[in-house]
Amino acid sequence: MSRRRLLGGSAAALGTGLLTACGSAAGDDAPLSFWNFYSPAPQQDPNLVAQSEWFGTAIQRWNSENRRQVEPVYMTGDQMNQRMPVAFASGDGPDIFLISPGDYLRYANGGVLEDLAPYMEQEAIDDYFPQALATRRDGDGIYGLPMEQEPLALFYDPDFLEAAGLSEGDLPSDWEQLLDLGQRLSEGSRTGLVLDVDPGYYQNFTFYPWLWQTGGDVIDPRSQTPVFDADGPRAALELFGRAIADGATPRTRPANGDIVGAFTSQFAAFWQTGVWDVQNLLLNAPDKRFGVMPLPPPPGGEQVTALGGWAWCVNARGTDPEAAARFVVSVLGSMDEQSIAHNAAWNSPTIKGNMPARASVDEVLEAEDAFEDERYRVFREDILPTGRAEPRFPPVVYKAVSDALQSVQLAGADPAEETERAQASLEGYLETYRGGSLI
Repeated sequence: MSRRRLLGGSAAALGTGLLTACGSAAGDDAPLSFWNFYSPAPQQDPNLVAQSEWFGTAIQRWNSENRRQVEPVYMTGDQMNQRMPVAFASGDGPDIFLISPGDYLRYANGGVLEDLAPYMEQEAIDDYFPQALATRRDGDGIYGLPMEQEPLALFYDPDFLEAAGLSEGDLPSDWEQLLDLGQRLSEGSRTGLVLDVDPGYYQNFTFYPWLWQTGGDVIDPRSQTPVFDADGPRAALELFGRAIADGATPRTRPANGDIVGAFTSQFAAFWQTGVWDVQNLLLNAPDKRFGVMPLPPPPGGEQVTALGGWAWCVNARGTDPEAAARFVVSVLGSMDEQSIAHNAAWNSPTIKGNMPARASVDEVLEAEDAFEDERYRVFREDILPTGRAEPRFPPVVYKAVSDALQSVQLAGADPAEETERAQASLEGYLETYRGGSLI
């Protein structure tokens, strides 16, 4: 399941209030429940099976050495988005679960996340790349361990470009060139540029890099105050609005949102997506040529991308938070060679094909030439260093940005009016906000 599909359902639970989970009434021998969307996978797709087995190996290893067992509970991303807030509010949340940065504050502010730092060696904490761990920290506390980093980029189809009389030397270097190419290459069912158009956490995630490239932001990292009513956000909104208005980007994504189908049928020239689609294309269209490039900045601007990724968290009010924390740390946050090797296997192209969250894991993959494919090299050497962690904005902040983006992109609204409206909404919310740092 794609990251877009998983994050797309997050908005469904926006109305859920602050979490008030109570401790579980399970007995001393009850297994720890691990809610996830990987294992045990019901699908027969070889790659999904490999991902499921990766989780299964970690769980079986723990279960063979510990009295307190771990039991995986598989559900789809949509099911988790719908069930988790309700389960926590009723005091029946899972012991271990996966969250993205966008959901972090929902659970952190509800007081249900166990601090994993006391269970970790300092060497292991320092082994994480700062940007990978940033959205799961509060001071010295660590409330989730990421298993990956997922940078965004611009994928392109060389065959499409060549058919239009262009070469890779004509790749866009800034926004204006990107919009111009997108418009020139769009005709009939053929699309020049695919940007996400569906409201949700994922669309916001894809919007943030373009916003950051202007020097703008939603919330100022230092003052924690809204800064959305400014030139940078207005320019980024205008970019998305112009892409639709000028015909560079369609209102619905081609091939039902499937980049493999779109590229193999030459329905799209450029497509904004993440590192996960390198493996998707290599596995499902092995003979199809495709390229990867950094997101082009505005004229005179600097390249920036957003770094997503999933983290394992522990329910502080669950069956046995200490055992659950030790399990999570043993799999993802230990300097043990077995832990490092297992992390490397997950991020290798044979299983997930993401960028690692830890330096030691990156070293193992480099030694194994895991990044020898040119697309992975571009991600690792050119795109990842420009990355900034996906914001952990709570639902009200996400919604203000999403509403502005949708209004400009699909309804032709004035970017200046939308940034002003969003700014007012953000200021009103933050006047009474009491919770963790938004950045």
